[in-house]
Amino acid sequence: MAKGLLGRKVGMTQVFGTEGQKYAVTVLEVGPCPVVAVKSAAGKDGYNAVAIGFGEKKAKHVNKPRAGFFSSIGQAPLGEVREMRVSADDVAQIEVGVVLTADVFQAGQKVDVVAQTKGRGFTGVIKRHNFHMPKETHGTHEVFRHGGSLGTRTTPGRVWLNKKMAGHYGDERVTIQNLTVVQVESDKNLVVVKGSVPGPNGGLVWIQEAARTQKQPKA
Repeated sequence: MAKGLLGRKVGMTQVFGTEGQKYAVTVLEVGPCPVVAVKSAAGKDGYNAVAIGFGEKKAKHVNKPRAGFFSSIGQAPLGEVREMRVSADDVAQIEVGVVLTADVFQAGQKVDVVAQTKGRGFTGVIKRHNFHMPKETHGTHEVFRHGGSLGTRTTPGRVWLNKKMAGHYGDERVTIQNLTVVQVESDKNLVVVKGSVPGPNGGLVWIQEAARTQKQPKA
C-alpha cells in the first residue's frame, strides 16, 4: 500500500516514555486523502504513481481545467494535490476514489516529513548566516551589523558566486528524514512524530515512509 499523506501541522507538545524520559513531539493532522488519479507504467504515463488530494476548496477559486478534472471523477474540489511514486503492485490494488487515512502509518515507524519553513523576509547576515558583529569600540561606525569586506579587488573584480550576504531568508522546502512515529490516532486523523517539523502551525506538510532508514548500531 502507498504510504504517503498530505496534512497540516497542528503544533508541538511533549510526551513521556516508559522510563520517564520527556520527548518533544509534533502533532500532524493528516488525511483523509482521496485518490484522484492512478498512473501505470504499462499505460500512456510510462511510470507508476498515485495522486492524492487534501483539504477543501471553494468552487469559485478553482480554475476551469482543474474543475473539469474533479468533475470527471466525481470529486469535490480539493485544496492540494500531490503525486507519489509507487510500485506496480500498489497500482494494481489502488483505485480512484479510495480514501487514505492515518492508519497507513504505525507507531515506531520511520517517516520523512516535507514542509515549507517560515518566511522571514529580507534579513541581514547576522540572523541569516550567523555572522559575528564587529567590535563596538572607538573607530567603528556605520557597520555594526554589516558583513564586512566582500573580498574583491581589481582581480577578480567581481563578487564570487554564493557569497554569504543579506537577502531573503526562510520560505524554503525542507525535508526532515527519519522521524519516529510515536502515536497514531486514526479516528482523529492525527500522527504524532518525535522531534520538530518546519513551518508554522497550520502549515501544509507531506509525510511519507522513510526513504533511507538509519542503520541501528550493533549491541
